[in-house]
Amino acid sequence: MPREGYRAGMDAPVMLCADGSELSTEALRAGLELVRPDLPRQVVTVALEPDPTLLTGTGMAGGVMSPDAFQRAVDDADEEARQVALEVAATLGVDSAHIVVLRGDPAAALVQHAESVRASAVVIGTRGRGGIKRAVLGSVSDHVIRHAPCPVVVATHHGAEHEPG
Repeated sequence: MPREGYRAGMDAPVMLCADGSELSTEALRAGLELVRPDLPRQVVTVALEPDPTLLTGTGMAGGVMSPDAFQRAVDDADEEARQVALEVAATLGVDSAHIVVLRGDPAAALVQHAESVRASAVVIGTRGRGGIKRAVLGSVSDHVIRHAPCPVVVATHHGAEHEPG
């Protein structure tokens, strides 16, 4: 349910949250069937940034990477994420979708982006973890469900095996 006072624009995008896995892409395909086809699409992914302690060190040891090398690693991660999003868009047949690469904690970054673009909906897959595994590992989809300012469609691939809770 949208947050009180939140209002998506007439052309507010539907965010398709991709991680590049086959299960995620198939979940997005299932979720797309549930949202309005006339709204613009964004394929959104989060870059896996290199560990900043490679540059700064840990306090017990200095960094092992130069600032230039660290920046190249960040740029490479961004490009890899962009390629993942482009492949997902092509696989889903939404080639005209806007590609968005975010950084940081995936759950928080997705929620913040949904707020900033005033998304009409977020479509996200889930791996079907239950009980203890979800509690210990956390869940991006759980966080998005609880904090997104707009409706969230959580889908799973119909053939996915769910891990027992």
